[in-house]
Amino acid sequence: MDADGLPIVGSGIDLTKVPAIQQKRTVAFLNQFVVHTVQFLNRFSTVCEEKLSALSLRIQQIETTLNILDAKQNNVHEESLQKTEVVTENIKTVAKDPRYARYLKMVQVGVPVMAIRNKMISEGLNPDLLETPDAPVPAWGDDGNAEDSSDSESSFSD
Repeated sequence: MDADGLPIVGSGIDLTKVPAIQQKRTVAFLNQFVVHTVQFLNRFSTVCEEKLSALSLRIQQIETTLNILDAKQNNVHEESLQKTEVVTENIKTVAKDPRYARYLKMVQVGVPVMAIRNKMISEGLNPDLLETPDAPVPAWGDDGNAEDSSDSESSFSD
């Protein structure tokens, strides 16, 4: 016996005197092991397939929801672009305003810019808008230069 109390099996045993293991019993144990292992693997693969199928269904639902949200976002974006276009179409630019259009035409023909600016000031229009024909037209009372010109005229009077 060794230190743990187990018998020492070694070269002291005559293997010819030891009886053989029964083949039928070994085959039965092996068959039982194979059957149980196959049953376990079949159950495992069935559970895995069910979980993968449920996961695939969930992914399809999420993709569908994502496509719906994307379509809604595109629709909202298109509506906002249309509203912006409508707003920009409704805004009257300096080039479209008849008060300023004739002065812009004078610039194109070649009339000196200082003469045009002086004429615009005398009529109460903003001469700075000659440089920005695409700018929105200020309201009638919003011209800052119109107030300046009235102040300058009043400064000459006693």
